[in-house]
Amino acid sequence: MNAITDVLVFERHIAARPSTVFSFLTEDDKWLAWMGKDGEFSFEPGGDYRTNVRGDDVAAGRFIEIDPPMRIVFTWGWVHGDPAVPPGSSTVDITLEPVEDGTLLRLTHRGLPSPDACTAHAEGWTHYLRRLVIWAEDGDPGPDDWK
Repeated sequence: MNAITDVLVFERHIAARPSTVFSFLTEDDKWLAWMGKDGEFSFEPGGDYRTNVRGDDVAAGRFIEIDPPMRIVFTWGWVHGDPAVPPGSSTVDITLEPVEDGTLLRLTHRGLPSPDACTAHAEGWTHYLRRLVIWAEDGDPGPDDWK
């Protein structure tokens, strides 16, 4: 992770093809396997989503770009959760690069309003990306009991 003012950047190597990883970013049940209790998603440019991430923390936004199986960009914010980051106020850009033994995932989260928001989102992305890697590599991280 690299925090530069309002930007977080994460990279993860995943021992799976980009198309496999991409499916965890664009299919309801697979998304909810790694992040969220429930949710509604319209996986198309301009489509909305709303997901209950952790019981009483609900995130919402809109998909901006979906380029299978290499990139997905969406806005991010909290309906219930951090009032400093309202729905659509920040942007998450995930790219998937094929590498010899799998995929290099790069997640960039821009537009966070403060160092505190960066810290909180860094903790969240670290947790949920770990779960995504395990699922995409055909594992099972178990129930999400974070916080």
